[in-house]
Parts: sequence; C-alpha cells; structure tokens
Amino acid sequence: MKLIKTIGLACLAWLSCHASANTDDAANLFSRSAEFSQVKISPGGDYLSAITKKDGKNMLLILNASDKNPVHAVFFESNAQVGHYEWVNDERVVLQKEYLKGWSDHPLYYGELMAVNADGSKAIYLFGYQGGEQQVGSNIKKNTPIRATAYILDPMPEDERYMLVQALPWGSGGSNMAENTQQVYRVDVYKGRRKKVASSPIPYSSFLTDHDGDVRFVSGTRDFVNSKLYYRDDGSWIDTDKLNLGLDGIKPIAFSDDKDSLYVTASEAGKPAGVYLVNIKTGDKKLVSQDKVVDPSNVWINATTKKLYAVEYENGYPTYEFVDSKDPSAKYIKQLLASLPGHQIHLVSQTTDADKIIIKAFNDRNPGDYYLFNTKAKKLEYLVSKKKWIDSNKMAEIKPIHFTSRDGVEIHGYITLPQGVEAKNLPLVVNPHGGPHGPRDWWGFDPQNQMIASQGAAVLQINFRGSGGYGNGFENAGHQKWGTNIQYDIIDATKYVIEQGMVDKDRICIVGGSFGGYSAIQSSAIEPDLFKCAIGFAGVYDLQLMFDEGDVQGRRAGKRYLKEVLGEDQNLLKSMSPTHNVDKLKANIMLVHGGEDERAPIEQFEALEDALKKQKYPFKKLVMDDEGHGFYDDAHRAKYYNEMLGFLKENLNL
Repeated sequence: MKLIKTIGLACLAWLSCHASANTDDAANLFSRSAEFSQVKISPGGDYLSAITKKDGKNMLLILNASDKNPVHAVFFESNAQVGHYEWVNDERVVLQKEYLKGWSDHPLYYGELMAVNADGSKAIYLFGYQGGEQQVGSNIKKNTPIRATAYILDPMPEDERYMLVQALPWGSGGSNMAENTQQVYRVDVYKGRRKKVASSPIPYSSFLTDHDGDVRFVSGTRDFVNSKLYYRDDGSWIDTDKLNLGLDGIKPIAFSDDKDSLYVTASEAGKPAGVYLVNIKTGDKKLVSQDKVVDPSNVWINATTKKLYAVEYENGYPTYEFVDSKDPSAKYIKQLLASLPGHQIHLVSQTTDADKIIIKAFNDRNPGDYYLFNTKAKKLEYLVSKKKWIDSNKMAEIKPIHFTSRDGVEIHGYITLPQGVEAKNLPLVVNPHGGPHGPRDWWGFDPQNQMIASQGAAVLQINFRGSGGYGNGFENAGHQKWGTNIQYDIIDATKYVIEQGMVDKDRICIVGGSFGGYSAIQSSAIEPDLFKCAIGFAGVYDLQLMFDEGDVQGRRAGKRYLKEVLGEDQNLLKSMSPTHNVDKLKANIMLVHGGEDERAPIEQFEALEDALKKQKYPFKKLVMDDEGHGFYDDAHRAKYYNEMLGFLKENLNL
C-alpha cells in the first residue's frame, strides 16, 4: 500500500482539476464514473474523507475537516485500488484492497483489509491471505495470514481498539465457496490480532450485532428464494422456525428496548414486505410498518442508539415513514427535506455525538450532492458532487406510471421524458432491467436513460412481474415465466404509453442488459411489429445453456435457483429462448457482449450469433474481449454508448 501525501496541492482542493470531457459528446459525458463517492466524517469530527479517482483508480482522500486541506491519501500501485472503507475510531480507517483485472467487469476483491491512521501513520495489513511477513520495499507490516474473504461487519467506532469482521473461509475453494460457513472475528485495528467470536449456521449470512458488539442474530439462505432466521442463546444458534412466525424472507435490522424482541423485515403470505417487531421467546409479532404495494427500500437506524427510526419506501417517488418521529435523526431528515426541496435525503455518516452529519441529496436529475450538516447550528455546507459536470437543469424528468396488464395484474414503472419537448408522439426506447428476480427499477438519476433522453427520445422502465421489491407473491409470479408473462408485461407497458399518446408507435426500440438483453430479443420475437430495433447487452439467449455455462450453475444454491425460476421442462425452455425464435424477428438487431462475462458467458452471445447466421438474419455486434458482465471501463462504456446512439438514431430518426 503506497500512502501518498502529495499529489498536487492545487488538485487536492477536492480534486476539482479533474479533466473534463467534451460536454458536446453525449457518450463521453454520460459514461464517466462518479468523481466522488463514500463521503464520510470521522467519529470525532476532525477529518472528512472520500473515494475519488487518480489515474482511473479509486483512492482514499482524507482532509482536515476545519480547513478542507489534505492530510493524507491512500493509493495503491499497479492494478490495485481502494474499495469500501470505514472509520473505526477517531483517527483510524480500515479499507478493502481491490484489484482491477482486464477480464473482469468489476474490481476483484480477495478479502484483504488494510488499516491506517488519518495522517498516514501505523499502516498495517490487517486481515487477509498475504499476511505473515514484512512486505518488501514497504513500511506496511503484515499480519498472520488467513484464507478468507473479509468484510467489515461492525466498525465499533466507540471502541478505540477493536472492530468486528465477517469472513468467508475459502476452504478448498471452487465455485461453491460462497456456501461455506461464515465466521465473525474480533480484530485489533492496530495489530491485527483476531479472535473468532461466532460462526453462522447458514450460508449467505447477514449478521446483526448489538451496541456492545455482540453477535445476536443471523439470517441466510440456501437457495436465494427462502431465508431463515437464527438467534444466539448462550453461545448456540437457535432456529426461529419453531416459533411458527409465518414470515418469509426474514432479515434482522434493529433491536427494541425489550432484550427478547427485535425488528425484522419480512413478508407474510406473499404480500409486500414490512417491518415487524418479533419476540424470539414467545413468537409474538407485531406489524410496525408496511406499504400496500412495495417492500421497504431502506430502513434507517440511528447510528448512536442503534434504534430504528424510519422506513423508506419507493412506490413511485421515494417517501419516509417515521417509526419514531421524535428521534433526532428523523427530525433532521424532515428539516433537510424542507431545505432542499425536490431532493431525497440520505444521512450517510456522522460523528459519534451526531453534532455533524454528512448527507447526500439526490433526485432524478441530480446524481447526488454531499453536504456537511451542523445539527447544533442548523448549518448546511456544500462539499462536493458525485458528477459535477452534469447540469441538472438540463436533465430529463422521470415520472412514475402504473397500468393493468392483459391478465389484470397491476404493473408499475417509470418513463423518462426529454426536457423541453411536449410528451406527445415521442420516439421511445424501452429499457427492461436485469435480474429478473431481485432487482427493480427506481426513481433516480440513470446516466444511460438521461443520455437517450438528451437526444429527444423517451425511455420506459417496467417493474414487470418477477421484479423484486413488490412482495414475494409478485416476484414468484415471474418464476418459469421469463419468456411469456414477463415479456407480456413489457409489451403491455409499451402499448400503454402508446395509448396515452406519449409515444409514436412507429418509432420504438428496446434496449436492455443481462436479463434486459434477453428481454430485448425475446419481446421483439413475440411482438415483431412493435419494435424497430433491439439491442441486447450481455444477455442470456439460450435458457437451456444456463444450466451448463456461467457462474450461477456453478454453485449448489445457483442450481437450485435455476430449477426454481426456470424449471426443467426442456420444451418450455426452448420456447422461451431467443436462439430458437429468430425466425419470428423483424427488428434490426445489435448484440453487445464482454468476452470475459461469467454471468452470461460469451457462449450465450455465440449461440444467438449462430442462430441469426443460420437464418441469414443481419445484425450488428460489438464484443469487448477484456470486459465482463457490464462495461466497467469508462472508455469502453463510452464506445458502447456511441455505438448505441448511432444505432438508435438510425432506427428512430432522432
């Protein structure tokens, strides 16, 4: 770990000297990654910190909070960069070390944690597989090695010496490593000495620790569909199944005043998830908060008291339900919402005494601004923007929509409308999301959709059945319906906005990534006269192939998941696969793929390519050999955006 103390002081005034892109070039403008993220304040309030970019890699910048002058920066040489980080006491940070690989769409993380003081002193290799010896040519001391992937579970900032680390042992390695039993360690943040304090009884664990740093609850899953909750009693894990709670997808979120009760998010009888207060001794449960349509998008816990004070929902626009309206954090949010109208407010970091809080304000046209809020003086100080080159006044508005599908199911979504143009007879790009199960579309800034809207086209996003966030019943309704009911929802949404007069029925294209790429081609086969063009990005095109190729089928839980959501009827899988339906296509086709994609491997692209060639069906293609499931590199993303815009302009007469 190279600890840089100077990188050009003129730039360190929040690195405002970042090279600007050609603002006339939409692809370059909207493909650029955020300039600042993870903005935080130290527990004592002496330092501000943020992740920013240097030479295309993430670095950690630490500033003096009083004068905003640089104190230190953490930057790794070669292909490594800083990942997630936390303040673990008033002077010290612990951070993840990631690696950029040309063949991966995202940085790779091997579980290494580093620790360093704000002034750059006492740097140590805290946790990871390379511990044991002094690093040659470095002043970083290495700790005893451990073959495990570590995550910061609880920084315990009020404990100057220790933190909790959640670790996934590697064991024998292999694709099923993620199902190993996860462990929790109490780690000395200065010396790296560790002691195991708990082991999970279930894979894919989510732990809940109390104010004293004791591990009290854990939830997990063995199939990505069903989850279980355990509580700890005298060092042993107790399965709550015996309580007959009648709840699915239980996840612990916060403690109540009663030591035997806790707040959980969970769903009941397929309804949208809510927040429940559950007594683990009696099995009594009380519904605390629930929306009729959507699951909670966030639950908000007071960082000082660890008490639940608000639940955030997004049925259309984001809203808060304040469970404890008297909580100081609830009051701060209400004040800030009034001070920054039109924005959603998130409290992202605070001092131990909550005198100073970092907030993020964002909306559909603003990627996000960070402010320092002095709760005593009621003073709000602007710090930085995620993407300062974006002029929110020139961005498009995103409006929620909802309609009833052909079989009577209510479907929700969003439409992005180009600025300064009447919402009438617009060209349209339909943009189905990936997944399909788990993810959903949200109200907020989307660079790709804003780029398309800047060219005069509307963009439609649909939370089709099978999407997450609308209850287990809604999500499960998409199981084994990938190529049928899900696509009908996408098609019906498109016809709905046509009927509303917003869209020109003769100028419609469909563009999607991952499952959205699958949907782009499958919907075009089902309704060939509806779409002028279709772009499949990193899509799966042969559902039978998913059982043989890719990283999902490589895990035991992944195989169980595929059998659940796709089924094993070979005729059905074939009928829902674009590779077997190319004879129905009329739209102009463009396929984009990463050569090192593990989720939707290149074999998926090649299967559709072969099918199109056999049919002598013309298509365009763009293959990036050193990218994965999505383009991580800004330059690669800009190239794709340029190709996309050219294809859309040609087909939609933009």
